[in-house]
Amino acid sequence: MYNQLVKNWRTILDSSTLKNGLIIRLVLDWFNCMMLIFNSKKMPYLFSLFSIIYFFNFFNNFPLNHSVKQTFTQQKKQPNKQQLVIAFYNLENLYDTVNNPLVSDDEFTPYGDKHYTGEIYKDKLIKLATVLNDIGMDYSKLGPAIIGVAEIENDTVLYDLTRHFLLRNKKLKIIHFDSKDARGVDVALLYNPTMFIPYTAAALVVSLPGRSKEFAHTRDILYVQGNLAGDQVHIYVNHWPSRRGGEERSAPARAAAAAICKKHMDSIRLQNEQAKIIVMGDLNDNPTDKSIRKTLNAIGSYTSIQPNQLYNPWINFYKQGMGTLANRDVWGLFDQIILSAAFTKLHLPGWHYQSAHIYYRSFMTEPAGPFKGYPMRTWEGNNYRGGFSDHFPTYIVLQKP
Repeated sequence: MYNQLVKNWRTILDSSTLKNGLIIRLVLDWFNCMMLIFNSKKMPYLFSLFSIIYFFNFFNNFPLNHSVKQTFTQQKKQPNKQQLVIAFYNLENLYDTVNNPLVSDDEFTPYGDKHYTGEIYKDKLIKLATVLNDIGMDYSKLGPAIIGVAEIENDTVLYDLTRHFLLRNKKLKIIHFDSKDARGVDVALLYNPTMFIPYTAAALVVSLPGRSKEFAHTRDILYVQGNLAGDQVHIYVNHWPSRRGGEERSAPARAAAAAICKKHMDSIRLQNEQAKIIVMGDLNDNPTDKSIRKTLNAIGSYTSIQPNQLYNPWINFYKQGMGTLANRDVWGLFDQIILSAAFTKLHLPGWHYQSAHIYYRSFMTEPAGPFKGYPMRTWEGNNYRGGFSDHFPTYIVLQKP
């Protein structure tokens, strides 16, 4: 019990957002442990020994100066500007523990191969809430205005996540549709209602060519139109098909998803050439791959960008060897937030692109071994690793005078 308490508190307090309420919870946990040894004949000795070890061990690992905080970025903060944060995070198999006979989620149940219990589910929630509570806080005290998420099973897990005590005060709202994905995982949008007001939302169905009936559909693309702190915006949350079977062999499936997103964007642009569009998601392709560079028409420079093009700041990150996930000593940058040209035009009113970031903290990474520095994943096969996600989150900062 002692080890679990220390582990949980290190995780929470390793974030940059420290609240007095967390210290109170620490003391309460310590008090509860005291009750376990209350009836012992050696109570005074155990009491003193436990107290010394517990608090010394905890605070010896508490990052008072937050020196472990790192964010990969290409721009410096501009404190004299109004700033707004947009984020995306692949939550890596955030399932509840209840079996859904309509999808293949048996392994994520207490009696499945992963022995996915309520304790594991709660631990997963606290890890994800810790990250979401800290993303973008260096730029906006309110945190992200909108957060796209992937690999979530249903509304239940989103409700549990947003009502977690670390996130409860943000009062995040949820937009989600169940898709026809065989594994039962979807995308969703979380938003702060003080900064974003949704008007319409729809699920864009992605059908895959040449697949059997069971696997003919992948995750839907979530489309949301709304008011982002004064700007009319169009948001697309994506999770394109994986590279299972090989990058080249699986490429047509991602091209199909990209084409559906592009077709819908084009219909928006026909009505308004300067529409503000945000495309985010785990695209399972890198910024320089054909599905993004050609199909979406996303480029890495906005000095001569055309209205029919998108600006992709992650191209420069990727060329410098940065990424959001790693495999066999190669970094990939699948998690991207891409903007329409209107966000780069400073003469237009409203919000403009300021900077892009890969959110990274040392507590989210493998601490040692051959995978040191990789995202600390939740699972290794059927063994629970106790990590956060196999992806790092990304976020962008918008600004206006």
